[in-house]
Amino acid sequence: MDTPEKNNTETKPSTPFQGADPTRWWRLWWRSLSPTRQDRLAAFAPLVSVALFMAAIVAAFWYLRAEEVDRDQQALKRDVEYAQQRMRLRLLERQEQVMRIARDLAYGDIGTAEFVNRAEVLVTQYPELQILTWVDRDGRIITSYAAPTVASEQLRMPGETLQNDDAAQSFQLVKESNQPIYTQPRVLVGYTPPLLQFHSPVIGTRNFGGTVMAEFSIDSLMRYATPSDLLARYAVTLMDGHGTLIAGTPLTAPRQSSTWNLLPQPKATEYQVPISPVGSSLILKVQAYRTSLSMVGNGMFWLVAALSLLTSWLLMGTWRHTRKRLRAQEALIAETNFRRAMENSLLTGMRALDMNGRITYVNAAFCQMTGWSEQELVGQTAPYPYWAESDYEYLHSKLKDELSGKTGQNGFQVRVRRKNGSMFDARLYISPLIDARGHQTGWMSSMTDITESKRIRDQLAASHDRFTIVLEALDASVSVAPLGSAELLFANKLYRQWFGSQTTGHLQLVQQAGLPAERSESVDDEDGLMGLPTDSLTDASSNNAEIYVGELGKWLEVRSRYLSWVDGRLAQMVIATDITPRRLAEEQAARQTEQAHSASRLITMGEMASSVAHELNQPLTAISNYSSGMLSRLESGKLTEEQMKFALEKTVHQAQRAGQIIQRIRSFVKRSEPNRMLAHVEEMVDEALELANIEMRRRNVRLTHFVAKRIPPVMADAILIEQVLINLIKNAGESIDQAQRPQAQRSVELRVQPKDYERLAGVEFSVQDSGKGLPPEVQERLFEAFFSTKNEGMGIGLNLCRSIVESHNGRMSAENLYNGSEVVGCRFFFWIPLAAAQEKGDNFSSAINPNTRKSA
Repeated sequence: MDTPEKNNTETKPSTPFQGADPTRWWRLWWRSLSPTRQDRLAAFAPLVSVALFMAAIVAAFWYLRAEEVDRDQQALKRDVEYAQQRMRLRLLERQEQVMRIARDLAYGDIGTAEFVNRAEVLVTQYPELQILTWVDRDGRIITSYAAPTVASEQLRMPGETLQNDDAAQSFQLVKESNQPIYTQPRVLVGYTPPLLQFHSPVIGTRNFGGTVMAEFSIDSLMRYATPSDLLARYAVTLMDGHGTLIAGTPLTAPRQSSTWNLLPQPKATEYQVPISPVGSSLILKVQAYRTSLSMVGNGMFWLVAALSLLTSWLLMGTWRHTRKRLRAQEALIAETNFRRAMENSLLTGMRALDMNGRITYVNAAFCQMTGWSEQELVGQTAPYPYWAESDYEYLHSKLKDELSGKTGQNGFQVRVRRKNGSMFDARLYISPLIDARGHQTGWMSSMTDITESKRIRDQLAASHDRFTIVLEALDASVSVAPLGSAELLFANKLYRQWFGSQTTGHLQLVQQAGLPAERSESVDDEDGLMGLPTDSLTDASSNNAEIYVGELGKWLEVRSRYLSWVDGRLAQMVIATDITPRRLAEEQAARQTEQAHSASRLITMGEMASSVAHELNQPLTAISNYSSGMLSRLESGKLTEEQMKFALEKTVHQAQRAGQIIQRIRSFVKRSEPNRMLAHVEEMVDEALELANIEMRRRNVRLTHFVAKRIPPVMADAILIEQVLINLIKNAGESIDQAQRPQAQRSVELRVQPKDYERLAGVEFSVQDSGKGLPPEVQERLFEAFFSTKNEGMGIGLNLCRSIVESHNGRMSAENLYNGSEVVGCRFFFWIPLAAAQEKGDNFSSAINPNTRKSA
């Protein structure tokens, strides 16, 4: 019996965990931990397990991805080497054919014609071969054949010499070494990629005899030498020795999706090898399209990652929930401290009075404002230390009202004396103090320093007075009235002088200027968010107009703006400025312009005087000859009735011709007021040509014209347009005389055809001569007033022509005519709108400058 007891005593564990099974041991250890440590382990242990699981998944996907990348890289390398071998064999075949031609040339077996024939066969049969050129020993091109697709700047012309380019350097190298070489000129940014060059020396029984230069298209070489399945699976490009792209389209570098991509990215998605026999100056580069995981791999990886993150997020949420009470307690303490700090930082002074008017409480702000401490103020009765002695009676009455509850909610203004004797303005607000049982125990007063706000209010009042003085002193009438009302909100001194103190003048200005004066009450015309009129406000926001007020005898420029009045109503401000002096000046300028037009026509006829005299001399001479002939036949008695009738008809025709010339000259030079009306283009051209032909025949210049059929009429002053045409034709004839052109080149052409300008239908008049054109320095100042290239010119002709065209809402310009780099003439042209587009043209001009008015 003793032995078993002894054994039991010896086998008893020395600690609570000794000899226990793992499950019981875990429970005992868990219970031995504090609640805080249990919470931490309960939160972090699942997170650790999820992190380990995620790490295992990432490692598995990383290994699979690495295997896939390695297989893709090996396949890419094999395909690139295969494509490189194909290009090498194709280049060697062309090299052998070119060297065979060079050998035949060296032994004289073929000539220039046979070289061209064989080159044509090779270029046609092999698309990568673009140009075959035979160059003699001095670097001069004997002959060359190129494919039709070769750019013009890359062609080799017979007789040219290779100078200062890559071809010349390669030729010199072949000449020195007598060995065939390949060269790839460097690609310049923005230029056409050069062709791959192969130079084969022509060496016969004698010395060096030149080279045969073959030029290959890199793009064609890549497309025809690279297997089609390789082009379908990879992005194939060719580069020169400097890494510049020559052919093909490279892929952009794969963009990393995010910093969370834990899988290995492909280390090499491209492979490049040089193309022999060209060498390192031509490199084949192949890039693989597929550089990312498959859809299944990506989906599985991100699904596992998303589930792991979701599990972690839920575990963290549970852990945060267990600490919610502690955080709420901390927040409550912080809120209490915050409210206490906010109370101590108030700028409003607080003062409490009991029912007898004794101070029971003051806050720190009240003490700071008055300069008195809390001990000095608490327990004080009226008069209080901060009262101004001069206001005792007023303050006693206010205190009595305060204790009886007669103060208003807006408070009252008082003057407060600080402890140092200085004064400041304050506003006091009173409210009753009610205890927990609902009984009033006193009064709470809040005091605010209003010294600064009062100072600002006084400054604003002074600023308003200054602003009113400025408006009263303006030399423009200013009035403000609400929309749809006869009330006048504001009117300055000039408005009251013109229209009095009523809204009659305001409404009259608005009506004459065409501005909206009433607000529409329709729901469709209002903005639902602001309640303001949309169409009226938009149309009149920047309107201005010039009107004539007969009662004042003045021209006024009226401008309108919308504004929100001080009471919130939408009001309309109208500003009227007296522009009578400016209008009178504009009318005087228009009269002077018309006088300048008339003077220009007289100058033109003066310059054409000799031509007109010569033109009139012909019908007068014919009349004299017919009359003398009839007198001679009458004296001899041989004049028959038919002969007399024939002679008289001829005489009448010549007299009518002379009269028409004189009438046309009179109508052209006669001073008249501008008169715009519907005018037909054909009639204006005929009238202008009748006078211009006189000058052209004198100068022995051929004048031709072309007028398009069925041109609609234009709204224009026909005499002014004829003046422009005559001036331009006369200037064209003078230009031909100065150029001393031969008879075959002495021609002036007038063309009239419809043309649209800035979406407006119109007619373009064009006068083209065969003179020497306009120098650049003349072209810049062509239409300046008083600028002329003639020795006796006044310099106002072209300036007036442009003024006439622009007064018809048209445009005028000039340009030189070239044959290559040689100037072969000049072309003046102007454009005026059709009658149907005249109204649009007027609106267009007004939009550019609203103050611009059309000429009379």
